Amino acid sequence: MKKKSFIKDVMKNPVSYLMLLPAAVYSLAFGYCTIPYMAIAFQKYSYKGGLLGSEWVGFRNFEFFFKSNDVLRIILNTIKLNLLFITFTTLSAVTLAILVNEVNRRRFKKIAQSCYLLPYFLSWAIVSYILNAIIGSKYGIANGFLEFLGLDRINFYVQPKYWTAILVILKVWKDLGMQMVIYLAAITGFDEEVYEAASIDGAGRFQMCRYITLPMLLPTVVMLTIMAVGKVFYGDFGMIYAIVGDNGVLYDATDVIDTYVFRTMRTIGSPSQAMAISLFQACMGFICVWGTNYLAKKKFSEGALF
Repeated sequence: MKKKSFIKDVMKNPVSYLMLLPAAVYSLAFGYCTIPYMAIAFQKYSYKGGLLGSEWVGFRNFEFFFKSNDVLRIILNTIKLNLLFITFTTLSAVTLAILVNEVNRRRFKKIAQSCYLLPYFLSWAIVSYILNAIIGSKYGIANGFLEFLGLDRINFYVQPKYWTAILVILKVWKDLGMQMVIYLAAITGFDEEVYEAASIDGAGRFQMCRYITLPMLLPTVVMLTIMAVGKVFYGDFGMIYAIVGDNGVLYDATDVIDTYVFRTMRTIGSPSQAMAISLFQACMGFICVWGTNYLAKKKFSEGALF
């Protein structure tokens, strides 16, 4: 019966399933068909021998990373940057979604949402050129302003102390619009009768935001945060490599697990060692998601994923 109902549903909604097909094929090919190849993390993988003919070496592939002198710095950088990304992006998106929702002019809302969403669709390569135009040591707008004020120019690309803040600002600027749309969609789905009842009781807009909107939005915030925490051991490789590249001077503040492994793999070229680190990141991500969900279930069960 289930098979017949599924076929009937496909016949009823062919366009929807056709649009779903590319995502389904992609997930199948790169999400499920690649699972057996996780075994190469414990092998000295050779393309000639393949998955079944390669030599098993146990945990030796993990040693190149965990015995590195930079391992603690790299892991701490990865966790620190991701926690800052999650915290500031979530706070900014929730605040902005509430503010936009309070605006009554529909045309302004549409224009504002489009403007905030635009950076999300820019590639990090383009963002790196925009950043260079702002903080570049020779022609950067920021340094031009400092010179106008009679202050010394700052060569940002050789001073790591500025880069935690720079990366956080860029991440928030780029991802803010998409998260704001998600929260705004959740807010618009709230029952208007609750607000009308509060208005009759004499509540102002600020009180409605504090006692109605925020508590009702909290489950969505918690769920999105739990999913984001699953990536806390994954550095945003596309972002950091496009902006920082191989600038070794900035590694103290910007080097994360993904960029370190990429640099190592360029010189060593071992897929087994790359898989070993990816497996470590996946396991730690699972632990983070499970732990965060466990805490959410204890403190705020409505926002738990499972």
